Amino acid sequence: MSVRSLGRSLPRTFPQVVNSSDLKSNLTRLHPIEPGCARTPFSSCSKASLSTCRYIFTIQHRLAGRLEVPVSHLNIPIRTLSLSSPLSDIVQFNLSDIGEGIKEVTVKEWFVKVGDKVAQFDNICEVQSDKASVTITSKFDGVITKLYYEVDDIAQTGDPLVDVQVEGSAAAGEVLEESETTAEQEEFPRSAKVLATPAVRRIASENQINLADVPGTGKDGRVLKEDILNFIQGKSSPPSTPTSVLPPPPPPVAATPPKPVATPPRITRPVVSEGKDRTEPLKGMVKAMSKSMSEALKIPHFGYYDEIDMTNLVQVRKDLKQSCEERGVKLSFMPFIVKAASMALLHYPIINSSINLEAETLTYKHNHNIGVAMDTVQGLLVPNIKGVQNLSVFEVAAELNRLHNVGLAGKLTSNDLTGGTFSLSNIGSIGGTYASPVILPPEVAIGALGKVRVLPRYNSKGEVYPAHIMNVSWSADHRLLDGATVARFSNMWKGYLENPAKLLLDLK
Repeated sequence: MSVRSLGRSLPRTFPQVVNSSDLKSNLTRLHPIEPGCARTPFSSCSKASLSTCRYIFTIQHRLAGRLEVPVSHLNIPIRTLSLSSPLSDIVQFNLSDIGEGIKEVTVKEWFVKVGDKVAQFDNICEVQSDKASVTITSKFDGVITKLYYEVDDIAQTGDPLVDVQVEGSAAAGEVLEESETTAEQEEFPRSAKVLATPAVRRIASENQINLADVPGTGKDGRVLKEDILNFIQGKSSPPSTPTSVLPPPPPPVAATPPKPVATPPRITRPVVSEGKDRTEPLKGMVKAMSKSMSEALKIPHFGYYDEIDMTNLVQVRKDLKQSCEERGVKLSFMPFIVKAASMALLHYPIINSSINLEAETLTYKHNHNIGVAMDTVQGLLVPNIKGVQNLSVFEVAAELNRLHNVGLAGKLTSNDLTGGTFSLSNIGSIGGTYASPVILPPEVAIGALGKVRVLPRYNSKGEVYPAHIMNVSWSADHRLLDGATVARFSNMWKGYLENPAKLLLDLK
């Protein structure tokens, strides 16, 4: 039996070949190298001899297999079929544009670590811009292989956040198995499932406390700042030891009291700890505030101050408070103040406008998006209530409750913080009577509300009565608004608050 190759009959059993040079010489005898070809098969062969070279390669491969001659000595290119695992498919997950012209954000919290398995729309991390906090979700199914940032690092839009090993690749199983082993050895496991604000999580991280061990007293088991501080204090205090009951001491023996000796006064000096100054870059809300206030200083501010008798409104709130609580809404003075401002803006629309000096235009805003300044864990934020002119007092109260709860949790969105047309600052909730509020561009007016105090005042009969007085401080853009306009607007707003029944005349 023989093998056919190029019209020649080759024997099944080949003569013994001692080394590679003998093999090459035998192959040459089987098929002479054509002119123009190199002395090694497959190197620079012409197109006409390509099929011939393929037959020679087949014979050489079979000879090498029978005679156990190392193929590497033959200098022959070999094509093989790989049965190994495919290459890892690692995808970079980049920080996408979150809108509002935001170019950089601060990473506040990671919900994953290296080795975690994620699916599409799973939470990856929480980032904080100069306007709002945003939760970033996954676009892929796979395993996290790399985190590019630590907490409090600044990430630029378009830069990678994590590397994801997509499902089905060979290395995904190894990374997942390794991460499970590492997770068992962690002294303080991640507690992302516990409800807590970023400030509380930072306190837990600095004190190496697992939030799952801290009992939460907030809504839905949320861990509050007081909870973790109490937990730290209870952890650091030594356990109390039972005291033994001692018998009463014997009665004292009367003795002559010694003469008092005058001792020099002891001077205590304050302890001053030694340390170094620390410099850190501006970021987050502090950076945003520095930019906006720098722009605000370009505006010539005009101030106007007045006081409002809230006595009648105090009684109205007292009558409606129980009904609102039954409907799940906490009623304060602020919904009445916001609604009264919106009704006054209907008569003075120029205060609900914006000015563009470059284009020399004035834009009257249709919606009354009234912002309310809030003191949150992230700093001063001014979310706004959209379309107050179309809302009732109860609906304004419900929206204020929502913004307050979201602000305390640090979850205000960009939509909550943008688009304001007029602002109020309730500085009286902290303390104080008067303030000098700074206008938030591109708005043209802002009001600061003082603390409600009970003071003696005279009624129309000349009788003294206890009045609930609230002071207000207005700041207006003097490039557009004059003092008379601001005073008339304030008087109308004041009339609605001092006589709440007037709200019914213009209420829509």
